[in-house]
Amino acid sequence: MQRDDNLPPNFLIPVGTQVVLRYDRRVPGTDTQVPAGTVAEVAEAPATNDRPYLVRLLDGVSFRLKFGELLVRRGDHSVEATGTAGPDVSAFVVYRVMVGSRAFGLATESSDEDRRGVFLPPADWHWSLTKPPEQVEVFGAGVEEIDWEIEKFVRLALQANPNILETLWSPAVLHADETGTELRAIRGAFLSRHLYRTYSGYVLSQFRLMKRGFATNRRYKPKHAMHLVRLLHSGIHALREGDIRVDVGEHRDELLAIRRGEVPFEAVEARALELDRVFREAFATTKLPEKPDTERANRFLIAARRRSARA
Repeated sequence: MQRDDNLPPNFLIPVGTQVVLRYDRRVPGTDTQVPAGTVAEVAEAPATNDRPYLVRLLDGVSFRLKFGELLVRRGDHSVEATGTAGPDVSAFVVYRVMVGSRAFGLATESSDEDRRGVFLPPADWHWSLTKPPEQVEVFGAGVEEIDWEIEKFVRLALQANPNILETLWSPAVLHADETGTELRAIRGAFLSRHLYRTYSGYVLSQFRLMKRGFATNRRYKPKHAMHLVRLLHSGIHALREGDIRVDVGEHRDELLAIRRGEVPFEAVEARALELDRVFREAFATTKLPEKPDTERANRFLIAARRRSARA
């Protein structure tokens, strides 16, 4: 039995935990193949790891897998929720874009302006006792901006964090200096088959919350449902084409109808399951590399740090 060496010997994966399949798995009684990297949720946990776990996929299909066939999915730590107010980093922003509905092609008259940026702090900040913040939020009238420290941003990009990848591919670039232009130029280095795991983990979380809310009070949050469907469209495109489609204007009517709450829950659920099947098929044929180009990303980061130190 294989085990994560970072886990205690008697560790049991709790019910509700997201796990990743280590190997391809055929659904019992069918010819359907579930690829390695698929995210599932533990539905039943055994008394000991000598017995299998019951895991459940997004579409409700369940089967039993041994502990050694699973990896506990580490949370991506929602970058939207961890931002804190901090020092003014605006002078050090090297790259800034528009995201949200205005970049997605889904803006309406009431849409706010969502900006995301990357800042390269001066060397003094790293050498002093007080280190630079990893993330800073700035709020204004109708404007929200989140800026990531450059190393934090690179690390999240290597993990294929959806918010970070959308920042790199946003068509609405507001500012890019020499470092920011170089960062955007190497964005392909961050794409890998790992994208399937991070995107499907987000989808599974949102799908579970949507179903739970509907089961509780026969209602679901339309905005969350819209982003669930939008991310599936984006993930399918990424696996097929090898880049991130931020502007989903071609699906505008469908997505805005969901966001307005005009689509019944059953129809949203069916659409999400349909797109998830397509997403899985796209993963089976994707030409994305197994891993991101960490070495290229590291060379970029070192060069940026040297540039900052010289300044």
